[in-house]
This record gives sequence, C-alpha cells and structure tokens, in this order.
Amino acid sequence: MKVENAEVIALGALGWIASNELLDTFQSATGADRDQIRAAAGDPAFLAAVLDFVMMQDDWVQGVCEAQDLRHDTFLAARAALPGGDLPHWT
Repeated sequence: MKVENAEVIALGALGWIASNELLDTFQSATGADRDQIRAAAGDPAFLAAVLDFVMMQDDWVQGVCEAQDLRHDTFLAARAALPGGDLPHWT
C-alpha cells in the first residue's frame, strides 16, 4: 500500500475517533490536545499512532473499517505502510 493511501485511512480513523466520542480517550492516551492533533494530522508518525490507538480494541477496528468500507487486512496494510509498521509483532 502507498503511504498516501495509508494516510487517508488514518485520517478517516481520526475522524471516526472524533465522531464516536473517543477523542478524550485518544487525547489521554497520547497527551496531545486538540490543537496539537490538528497540527500533527499531516505527520505520518502521528497517523501511525492513530491506527495503533484504534487497534487497542477490536470493535474500534471494526468501526473504522465499516465507516470507510475497508477490509480488515486493508486496515492492517495501512498500518504497515506507516512509520513503525515494519516492526515485528510479538503477539
């Protein structure tokens, strides 16, 4: 997957987080306030963190995939295309 496509998926995930009232939880997890989130939205490393956050809960992954009409493997490919996505998974 191209990085640009992965970034679009991650931005959609960020929108999903906001629309599902998880933004406060995301802010708590990242330490970022709303202005910092807006400023970082174009940073591939930050977008990778968005997808990592979503992957904390299976139902969140399902929600993002349903909202964007994505297959789960497409979501995972997006994460793999962003910084840190090439690291080995131990689970």
